[in-house]
Amino acid sequence: MKILVAEKISQKGIEALLQEKNVSVDVHTDYTREQLLEVIENYDAIIVRSVTKVNEELYEKAKKLKVVGRAGNGVDNIDMKGATKRGIIVVNTPEANTVSAAEHTIGLMLSSCRNIPKANNRIKGRVWDRSDLKGTELRGKTLGIVGLGRIGSLVATRMQSFRMKVIAYDPYITDARFQKFGVEKKEKLEDLVREADFITVHTPKTEETLGMIGKDQFKIAKKGVRVVNCARGGIIDEESLAEALRDGIVASAGIDVLVGEPNTTSPLLDFDNVVNTPHLGADTFEAQDNVGVTIAHEVLSALRGEMVPNAVNLPTLARQELEELKSYLKLGETLGKHYHQLEKDPIEKVEISYSGELASMETSTITLALLKGIFETILKERVNYVNARLIAKNRGVDVTESKHSAAGNYLNLIQLKISSKNKTFTVSGTVLGKGDLRITEVNGYEFDVSPSNNMLVAEYIDKPGMIGQIGTLLGASKINIATMQVSRNCHVDRAMMILSVDCEVCKDSLKMMNGVEGVFNVSFIKL
Repeated sequence: MKILVAEKISQKGIEALLQEKNVSVDVHTDYTREQLLEVIENYDAIIVRSVTKVNEELYEKAKKLKVVGRAGNGVDNIDMKGATKRGIIVVNTPEANTVSAAEHTIGLMLSSCRNIPKANNRIKGRVWDRSDLKGTELRGKTLGIVGLGRIGSLVATRMQSFRMKVIAYDPYITDARFQKFGVEKKEKLEDLVREADFITVHTPKTEETLGMIGKDQFKIAKKGVRVVNCARGGIIDEESLAEALRDGIVASAGIDVLVGEPNTTSPLLDFDNVVNTPHLGADTFEAQDNVGVTIAHEVLSALRGEMVPNAVNLPTLARQELEELKSYLKLGETLGKHYHQLEKDPIEKVEISYSGELASMETSTITLALLKGIFETILKERVNYVNARLIAKNRGVDVTESKHSAAGNYLNLIQLKISSKNKTFTVSGTVLGKGDLRITEVNGYEFDVSPSNNMLVAEYIDKPGMIGQIGTLLGASKINIATMQVSRNCHVDRAMMILSVDCEVCKDSLKMMNGVEGVFNVSFIKL
């Protein structure tokens, strides 16, 4: 597979890519847009930062593209809908530079409230004058954090060591997270603005957050409030901030990000009491190495078909959660693959039931695994965790989930019910111990089968000689049986057996077995 590095990442990141076998890496950070569009058709993955536009124009050319790696946090330059539609995984590195961004926030806070840049320039000019450089202590002040995510929470814990009172506003964060970091929750942004001596923003740039700190907020802010923006330019409205600085409402500001950067015309560049830096929040040696190495591993994992914690167009999973779910994801795919290899009718509805310990877990990704398994056996187009739900929607398939605390005889259980126009198909499974997958039921027949790559499922009249006839035909086809289990339905005098075999069963052999009197159906399943 071929990877194009289109924007600069650390040498350690390049080395991590080069260590992977069966991967070719091209580094071309100087390509023009025209050159990029000309060559992108050759690549399975592209790594960018914030400049390269990964949009519909690029997707139309990039027929092989499977992964877009964003070396950094935001994905403003990436068309997410276009990627998801095509099953292209978008990964980023939200945690790689969090410490650097948090430390830079604190640096700007200290620099602005202690007039450090102004003092430095004065003494470098051989002027010893501190008459108008009196600063403000952080101890005992109230810090208002807008956005208690990765970076916001790091700032909170560090500023508590300065003996600051920390309050925060974030409508998308649970109360438990506020309690975890010892932060007082504010239900409304206005409540935070009224109380804070310092305000720092740590939210993504969206329609909702653009200009969220503006004229109305500065009207109700404390006189002498100090603000910091290390997130994205425009979250704090620059014109409103400039006006508040002129009016003395804002005593000082620390700004790392500006609208229109790098060719900005921001009025904030004209104030002596504003400390400006050129988007340095993530610009440390450690952060750049972390970003480079992390994006390399994320892209490689995605190319290998593994679940990636930082896939932007997938449900968000922490690494620990992903480790816990790995076996269930594999089980989900396995169960899903059964349907179209045993049945032919178009699907109208998919019902998924999670029971036992699964009921308390985040199961949305397991649902994607089930849908991936269902559709990838019949579709030529790429089916993966990214576009599986979209494929179901486009095919008119209704997908529902339910959770139950009790799982019968099992600690955990996944039950899949698929409805077509004329019939209903069911298959269930569990995970025992450390990743020991078991199929526990197929269409009402109970089993305890360890799934294998090659399986044969046969339903027949429950009478003597049936198992022997099928076994004889397999032997005549020189197909060795590894394991076999039989389940009976005494109410209708039917039975089903599931066999693990050493190789694929050809159509001619299946035709012979389906021709045996008393056999209803024999199907081969490839997992």
